[in-house]
Amino acid sequence: MYFTALLARTDDGWEASDTEFDDVESLDELADLAREAAPDDDTVLVCIEQEGVWFGIVRIDGEDDPRVFVSDAARAMRSAYGEILLTDELLGREAAEADMLALDDLDEPADDEVGAGRDTDDDETGAGGALDGDGDGDTDPDEVPRGPVGDAGLLADLGIDAGTVLTLSADDALGEIAETLGAADVLEAVR
Repeated sequence: MYFTALLARTDDGWEASDTEFDDVESLDELADLAREAAPDDDTVLVCIEQEGVWFGIVRIDGEDDPRVFVSDAARAMRSAYGEILLTDELLGREAAEADMLALDDLDEPADDEVGAGRDTDDDETGAGGALDGDGDGDTDPDEVPRGPVGDAGLLADLGIDAGTVLTLSADDALGEIAETLGAADVLEAVR
């Protein structure tokens, strides 16, 4: 079971609304939806929770890029909501793709540069020089890491440091966050 809500900070405190994200297909669309809920470009927190499995927080401050934290990327990836949050950038795939393109651009060394008498085809570590866990030297670019990903410090200026965010349980993370923000009553009202 999922719970989704928007918490918008206003001059009068936090306001909560339960918003369906069924028509949202990307993080940009989610950020636009959140901005519509914020008067005067105030801070909006998008809260997503799959009961007891994972939670995600997206922070939008005006026109700034969204800041995202997901408690368990591998579990969230099995969810349509998780797929919205787990962008290539968040998972580090853009950097990995750029690195692979840079490696592809390198010229192969001439035979005399490799070293006399060395058989490069039998190198145990593969081209990267390190084993990847299954011994073949290849990494799976589509593999999603287990555990937390993103910006654990996204709530630090609101009184919840990164260490606390990393230790929150998926069972009641959003409740604990709302309690610290002084928004527990408004969040519970939309639950």
